[in-house]
Amino acid sequence: MGEASARVKSIFIYPIKSCRGISLSQAPISTTGFRWDRQWLIVNANGRMYTQRVVPKLALVEVELPNGAFSEEWVPSATSYLVIRAPGMNALKVPLTRRGEQVDGVSVWNWSGSALDEGSEAAEWFSTYIGKPSRLVRFDADFVTRSTDPDYARGYRTMFSDQFPFLIASQGSLDAVNKMLKEPIPINRFRPNILVDGCEPFSEDLWKEININKLTFYGVKLCARCKVPSISQETGIAGIEPTEALKTFRSDKVLLPHKKPQGQVYFGQNMVCKDSIDGGRGKVIRIRDPVYIVKRLSSSAEAAV
Repeated sequence: MGEASARVKSIFIYPIKSCRGISLSQAPISTTGFRWDRQWLIVNANGRMYTQRVVPKLALVEVELPNGAFSEEWVPSATSYLVIRAPGMNALKVPLTRRGEQVDGVSVWNWSGSALDEGSEAAEWFSTYIGKPSRLVRFDADFVTRSTDPDYARGYRTMFSDQFPFLIASQGSLDAVNKMLKEPIPINRFRPNILVDGCEPFSEDLWKEININKLTFYGVKLCARCKVPSISQETGIAGIEPTEALKTFRSDKVLLPHKKPQGQVYFGQNMVCKDSIDGGRGKVIRIRDPVYIVKRLSSSAEAAV
């Protein structure tokens, strides 16, 4: 395989879409991404997703899973809970073994399907915190399939992520952005699943195929960023950075000069894992795992298309 081009520095999952993430030392891979990642979603009265784009203070919602939940062998018991906390709210405990009522019309972007409702207590908790009618739903992976965009990654699945099951970014890229800011920002603004170190800034743009712990990942497309990176994950308050800085060197206008600009800025690479398709055990990513580059593109413009 040769010499490693980078190493895994951090691993993150986000059990409830758009709420705070959990930093892990290892994460098992399922057929839809890292286990537990974006398995829950907050929706409005019409079943449409709530995210920090509309409710920035979701950044302050902390989630906790049992310590053993991140090992492959762990199975939840009757006393296993997803614990949810937020400023001014009592802790909410959602049983992991309870199968909620199936509800239809749950939507994430252009996908719509059914999900499992986590009940009235969770609905009241989030309705109170957000200030609008809300419900917490769980992806029903046993009976529901949400496929990734076949134009970019045919045959892969995800749960409530925006588009693809994995997002990778590098410490070098974050450092490059921070050099342009008056106040540096942490990586949690960009909400990656895998943060690597030891490579040049934005070299992850070019990673068409990589290998981590004998698992093959394919680069799908650069991640076009919305307003969420401008929201402090510590305060829930939005600003203008790093979006304004990214416009100067990471916009479609800069990376794709021969195309009509759509006002996009890019940070991070969306990925899928070839070895996730058939499930099975032994598929785990750990901090300090080496990253080997198998195939790379010639320019960031190719990855942004």
